[in-house]
Amino acid sequence: MKLDFQKDGYLFLTDDTSKLDKDTIFLRTAQNSRYYETLEPKPETLTVDELISFWGLEKMKVVGVTGTNGKTTVTAAIYSFLLDLDEKPALQGTRGLFAQEKRIEEKSMTTPSILETLHNMKQTMDLGCNYFIMEVSSHAIDQNRIEGLTFALKVHTNVTSDHLDYHGTVEEYRRVKSLFFADESPKLLNKDDIKNITYNPIGAQSYGVDEPATFKVQAFSLLHGITAGIKHLQNEATFHSPMVGLFNLFNLMAAIGTVQMLTGKNIEEICEVVEYFAGVSGRMEVVSRDPLVIVDFAHTDDGMYQVLESMKDRDISVVFGAGGNRDREKRPRMGAVAGRYANKIYVTSDNPRDEVPEMILEDILLGLHGKDHVTATPDRRLAIKMALDALEENEVLLILGKGDEDYQEIKGVKYLFDDREVVRELLKERT
Repeated sequence: MKLDFQKDGYLFLTDDTSKLDKDTIFLRTAQNSRYYETLEPKPETLTVDELISFWGLEKMKVVGVTGTNGKTTVTAAIYSFLLDLDEKPALQGTRGLFAQEKRIEEKSMTTPSILETLHNMKQTMDLGCNYFIMEVSSHAIDQNRIEGLTFALKVHTNVTSDHLDYHGTVEEYRRVKSLFFADESPKLLNKDDIKNITYNPIGAQSYGVDEPATFKVQAFSLLHGITAGIKHLQNEATFHSPMVGLFNLFNLMAAIGTVQMLTGKNIEEICEVVEYFAGVSGRMEVVSRDPLVIVDFAHTDDGMYQVLESMKDRDISVVFGAGGNRDREKRPRMGAVAGRYANKIYVTSDNPRDEVPEMILEDILLGLHGKDHVTATPDRRLAIKMALDALEENEVLLILGKGDEDYQEIKGVKYLFDDREVVRELLKERT
């Protein structure tokens, strides 16, 4: 990355050795230090700490959210609640950079380079923001892409199994996630999932549905959205949300707890604004209520488990596939999860990329051996149509894997395809 910058006559700042010239300062980071050692002559440099001080970024309250699932929804909910409470937050994550209720930058990595993050903090601070809410991936923790940041709060959603192509084992993945919570920073931890991480208890508070916690759900209903009564210390409150699913109850609790810890506001005041957050596009997004059709980004066996488990009180019909050029071992496990929860199963293409779609389907079907009501077709539109045509009044149709993606990647080409638009078109054809 190279960006406009002014310091002692230098015009640019970069963290990329290939973009250095006489007018550019080099930002030395944990990621590029080994490349710096090979440079001759040595360029003018800044450290991350020096850049933070130069831009005055220590004034911003940084909130980092990490976990296998829920990062995008929790950060978006925190951002929404703070806005509705007349605070001035910014949001960085998978969906881009947001401030003042506008998208400033398009979609990017979950956690970009530290230079990009600091640049985003500077942009949003100049717009008047004083909170910076960000998603923190396991890759970013391992590669120290969050170096130099002082977190006002670190939030844990859940840690199960993901990115094993990078981390190698579940144990290593959990170890890396736990590193984020090893210091004495204030923390908010999911008490129902706390067995999956280690953490420094100094500064730790918790939220929970089943387990005793600082922010505790006392009773809840998942009919017609989410309604829950919660308790924080001696204070009690109730909130309603149009979102669906048990895991979204956890996501909302994480966001409520975060906002209370950041602002010190009464829990009742925070609960009053929960209903105005309708969720994140492509994350348990209700595309139709009659019939009930929901689209979600779940693209791993664990992600599917979270979604299907949260809807287990309904009769489930599910459409899903698996991405090509990715972890093959998860495919039969995805099939097994669908077989455990769904009455009707439609196995189809996701983004096959360079693989033969039928071969991906065969891998998934290994986990569905002996199961009834299983249909397989590489044509994703046809699979959705068949599922809609067979959907009965008491059933919910879950279309998983792509969320708000508006394309299918086949042999290096991205073709327009949006699950939500396909559903709307097919329902319109009916009427």
